[in-house]
Amino acid sequence: MDTVERVSHLLLQAGTAWILWLLAALSLASVIVFIERLITYRAVSIELEPLSRALAEELEAGHRRAAIERLRRAGAVAPRIAAAGLELASRGARAAENAMRSATALERMRLERRLSFLATLGNNAPFVGLLGTVIGVIEAFEALGHGAPEGAGEPVGAVASQAVMAAVAEALVATAVGILVALPAIAAYNILQRRVATLLESGEVLSRLVLAYVGAREDAGPGREEPRDG
Repeated sequence: MDTVERVSHLLLQAGTAWILWLLAALSLASVIVFIERLITYRAVSIELEPLSRALAEELEAGHRRAAIERLRRAGAVAPRIAAAGLELASRGARAAENAMRSATALERMRLERRLSFLATLGNNAPFVGLLGTVIGVIEAFEALGHGAPEGAGEPVGAVASQAVMAAVAEALVATAVGILVALPAIAAYNILQRRVATLLESGEVLSRLVLAYVGAREDAGPGREEPRDG
């Protein structure tokens, strides 16, 4: 038995059922990831307008430490980014900006966790289904090669051909299932990526507010003292 025959024998023994079970498991995993990410994003989102107003009032009054504490208590993406900048506000606008860029990159890594699974599944599920179809076609032609003995009458050959066509049609189901698994995964990935972008954009809003405060302090000169928190 040569290598091709060995591989063919292994594929025929495995069949296509395991492909469908694998696709079902991957589909379930994608649903779990989608729901978990939605819950996570909801937990780290916040109403931006009231927070930005309160932050602007505290910064205007010079209560930097109080503003940092308010941002940290919020427990959301945007406040964490702004708090990182305020922590280094005393070292100048560039230091604050770099700190917020670093915090933004860290938040992006947290938010995009497990999204690569959805992207990979969306790109490769049709190929997994196609593998099932190829195995099914191999089974069908194997049956055609051994189904009708030499010299058999036309009715026997017709029955064999019908059986092969039915097997091919059944094999195509795997490709259809692969596509059905891929489409929701791609849609979920795009939805979650948009949520990530929205959360990071909210961080950009507060970041610019912090930079405006730091820039105003620098323009005022070193002689200006920050009012004491309280």
